[in-house]
Amino acid sequence: MQSPLPPYEVLPTEVSMEEMPRSTTVLVEETQQQQPPPPRDHLVWSLFTTLYGNFCCLGLLAFVFSVKSRDRKVLGDYSGALSYGSTAKCLNITALVINIVIVVLVIVFVSLALAGVFSPRHPYGGYGYGYGST
Repeated sequence: MQSPLPPYEVLPTEVSMEEMPRSTTVLVEETQQQQPPPPRDHLVWSLFTTLYGNFCCLGLLAFVFSVKSRDRKVLGDYSGALSYGSTAKCLNITALVINIVIVVLVIVFVSLALAGVFSPRHPYGGYGYGYGST
């Protein structure tokens, strides 16, 4: 989009174009300063952590810090939003790691139980307590 042209003034009759200087200098000033992008608040990630992996309420805490980060960002306090957002990110990562460890442990124990590792066995090959055939 082009900026509107400045208004032109009619030259007085006593001034001729030959007397005017031939060069023109144009100064363009930037009035808008580019601001850095706002910090991330990780709200969606915290919501999913709260719904699907809320171990020891870490997901709920992450969600609370994400909402605080969003509030700080709306108010224009970018340093506070960055602080709350990084806390929410750390809580989400911690909850994710704990949930992955729990899932792996459950899979290992279920597979070992199905393989019969935890079933009691007699040291001489039988399941009973008697010696020999009865």
